[in-house]
Amino acid sequence: MITTLTTRQRPVKGYWNIRYSKIDVGLGIFRKAGLVAEKARRPRANGAASKAKILDAATEIASERGYEGTSIGLVSKRCGLPASSIYWHFADKDDLIAAVIERSFERWLSAWSLSDEGTTQQRVADMSMQVAKALLDSPDFLRLGLMLALERRPEEPRARTMYLQVRDQAMGQLREAARTLAPRLDDASVDQLATYAIAGADGLFIAKEIGGDSVDLPALFGIHGRAVVDAALRLTEIQDA
Repeated sequence: MITTLTTRQRPVKGYWNIRYSKIDVGLGIFRKAGLVAEKARRPRANGAASKAKILDAATEIASERGYEGTSIGLVSKRCGLPASSIYWHFADKDDLIAAVIERSFERWLSAWSLSDEGTTQQRVADMSMQVAKALLDSPDFLRLGLMLALERRPEEPRARTMYLQVRDQAMGQLREAARTLAPRLDDASVDQLATYAIAGADGLFIAKEIGGDSVDLPALFGIHGRAVVDAALRLTEIQDA
């Protein structure tokens, strides 16, 4: 039996085209949603890469020119990104330089830790080598930090404040190390020993910056470590006398 469609039952002209059009629209919405999600993921990845490029450029320029000589324009030119991209990540130059300090301080700070094993001389020697290696691998942090510390302004940059805070943390770790190595020392002697240790490290770094490859930084830090141990023993003898 063959069934025929009446005029009322037959699809209206263009009916199937309309239905397929609706399906295409629906698929288009899903495709568009996928593209939007993909675009949302892409800026985050690109944003992280752009931020790293900006920080790398800012580190290079600040290490060469100091805080005053660094500008958003120079950073933009060095990293190849427009100034608007820099301002997207950082409020101003001070915020940018503070981020440079923040990114690089962790390794330098962790180097000032004393191991739990070995003789006193060996533990100090290991710490000395850790600091020397950290400065060789990432010299920009201390180079920029010392520039900031020595520059004086009516309004102190946040980057300088951040560097001094990190330096205070390193001093705290050195005080703890001094108390471990020479437990009989009083607080004043501990402060002297910690100041001597970090000041010596600053001086050796500056000697390396001036002398370049002619300066064997690990060897000098080895001598400095032995000098710190001798100073701790001498301070203990003076205090006990």
